[in-house]
Amino acid sequence: QVQLVESGGGLAQPGGSLRLSCAASGFTFSHYYMGWFRQAPGKEREFVACISYGTTSIDYAPSLQGRFTISRDNAKNTINLQMNNLKPEDTAMYYCAKGRHKYYDTCYYSPEYDYWGQGTQVTVSS
Repeated sequence: QVQLVESGGGLAQPGGSLRLSCAASGFTFSHYYMGWFRQAPGKEREFVACISYGTTSIDYAPSLQGRFTISRDNAKNTINLQMNNLKPEDTAMYYCAKGRHKYYDTCYYSPEYDYWGQGTQVTVSS
């Protein structure tokens, strides 16, 4: 069965960095786009970034572009999210998600994904 397991979360200071990873199994990883979302307490889940199957297309939430970088390694069935210059408002549970196809027209919305990981907590605080 499809499994997505996130790791790499934790406590970071403002201005610091964290690198999240998501290990995927149970499907042909290289055939699907993938995404990262996050959800802060009391808020709706929001799009962070997505990447097409062959990394030819990458999109970010406009407010995060420049600080966050998504990447994937199809040989290792993993996607990563490098987060730099972290801010307290980045505090959230971060989820990786499997897309429904190789390519996407848009990748900003939850219904465009069919499987989700359990999440990894990121807390940014001094």
